[in-house]
Amino acid sequence: MNDSQELSKATKVMNARIGFHIHLAAFVLVNTLLLVINLTTSPDHLWFQWLFLGWGFGLCAHALIYGISEGSSIRAHMIERELRRRGKKQELQPSDAPGREHSQGSQGPV
Repeated sequence: MNDSQELSKATKVMNARIGFHIHLAAFVLVNTLLLVINLTTSPDHLWFQWLFLGWGFGLCAHALIYGISEGSSIRAHMIERELRRRGKKQELQPSDAPGREHSQGSQGPV
């Protein structure tokens, strides 16, 4: 693999990592603000937890997709399991996993 390919992959990985951290920071800040608004305006009727749960599911999905799409051990394990199921025992390193070049939620064939 040449230097420009390595740079391209490193850039995609960092963009995905930064995107996830921005999503996480927005989640924490906005939900803290919503909690404060809810507790100051209507402490008898709590509604912020529904928004927190909904967005939390989205954040968990983002974390899962980020972890799988970036060639993590989860993706390598899934590929190894599929190869074993098909009778082709082969150990893959995370760098060998197909689709590793994808980022921010896009996945190769699984």
